[in-house]
Amino acid sequence: MSKVSYYTAEGLKKLREELNQLKDVERPKASQAIADARDKGDLSENAEYDAAKEAQGLLEMKISKMEATLANARVIDESQLDTSKVLALSIVKIKNQVNGMEMTYTLVAESEADLAAGKISVNSPIGQGLLGKSVGDVAEIKVPNGIMKFDILDISR
Repeated sequence: MSKVSYYTAEGLKKLREELNQLKDVERPKASQAIADARDKGDLSENAEYDAAKEAQGLLEMKISKMEATLANARVIDESQLDTSKVLALSIVKIKNQVNGMEMTYTLVAESEADLAAGKISVNSPIGQGLLGKSVGDVAEIKVPNGIMKFDILDISR
């Protein structure tokens, strides 16, 4: 059974737009590439045809995965979320206990993660370590080079 994924309305819209782009633009391009390659002669010795068929198969697999993701996607109503603890879509301000550096992250679905924009996946080690914590708690997060400790300074939406 597929796993339910939670998205913001904006993230879900972006996912739908990407799927429509693949179906409406990329799929016809792949079909045209196959037709062009087929017109070039003997299919048994036509590497271009084989490559076009393989590219079409990969595209169809990507479309299928995105459709499955969309089928199991749920939009989170941010107004109904509890701000007393860290959940998906929480904006969390944390402080590294070792170097005193403060960071603010928004916990989002894996497909919406963008570290440059301060959005981290709830499935990432830091995201997992922050989930369920409250202001004042210390999050001990296992990372490849050991365990990092973060103070939870603020939680908002």
